[in-house]
Amino acid sequence: MINVSSKNHSLRYARAEGILNMKPETISVIKDNKVPKGDVLATVRAAGISAAKKTSDLAVFCHPIPLDWIDVKVEIIPQGLHITAEAEAVWKTGVEMETIGGVLGALLNAYDMLKPLDQNMVITAVRVVEKRGGKSQFVDIFDTPLKTAILVISDSTYAKKRKDKSGQTIKEFLQNQPVSVEIYETLPDDPDLIRSRVVKLAKEDNCDLIITTGGTGFGPKDYTPEAISPVLDKFAPGIVERMRAYGSDRTPYAMLSREIAGTIDSSLVLTLPGSSKGASESMQALFPGVLHIFPMLQGGGHKSV
Repeated sequence: MINVSSKNHSLRYARAEGILNMKPETISVIKDNKVPKGDVLATVRAAGISAAKKTSDLAVFCHPIPLDWIDVKVEIIPQGLHITAEAEAVWKTGVEMETIGGVLGALLNAYDMLKPLDQNMVITAVRVVEKRGGKSQFVDIFDTPLKTAILVISDSTYAKKRKDKSGQTIKEFLQNQPVSVEIYETLPDDPDLIRSRVVKLAKEDNCDLIITTGGTGFGPKDYTPEAISPVLDKFAPGIVERMRAYGSDRTPYAMLSREIAGTIDSSLVLTLPGSSKGASESMQALFPGVLHIFPMLQGGGHKSV
């Protein structure tokens, strides 16, 4: 199976359909509710709902999903039966497989109930017709990549006594994002130096995104939040809440991190933990949704650019 532990929960929706082609005479028997095995429409609908919930038992690499809603509709059409399945779940993976499973389960039971009457039925046109949710639904398009700066805050790394891991982790993650890392620096744990550099990156270098890593804990020299807080125009508590919530699902130590986030003019400043694991989890938690702040900063509201 694919490891989806790093993915965020989001509302997922999918709709699938399929058709069971049959003779006109068979359709008439269904309409008259004279099929020997019973009520086809009611049975098929129930069977489809049950099959949707058991899809992961049949598809080897399909994750078990706690479905919040599944509905199966059975419609008589000139060719036979048209089956539609819809599903929703707040989960890490999509629900299209569950809707296909619902359709196939319904079609299988319809075929079984009707085969004594019609030996030439054909199952056809099974497909997903709509799906929503996941990261792909929350991606903003930018005409040019966002100018980005990464600041590694660490006395030992600045003195070349320790290898930088968290900064490299952030940089590698950003390779798949609509950004351009144009500035990458290491600074000592000096609040005045950190503050002045961040301000210059925002106001003079016109960086869209400024990411720091390090100095957000309770160590004797952890002062990154205190250094940056005074120069922020607006704080973004929701960003910080998201990072901590994501991290807390993975380690209780996430509650000991003191990240802050906010804007300076039209620049977004993010302060991330100094550990490579913490930095990686923070990036997973925030992207790509955090980038939606830029069209908002430009006056575009919640419309994508």
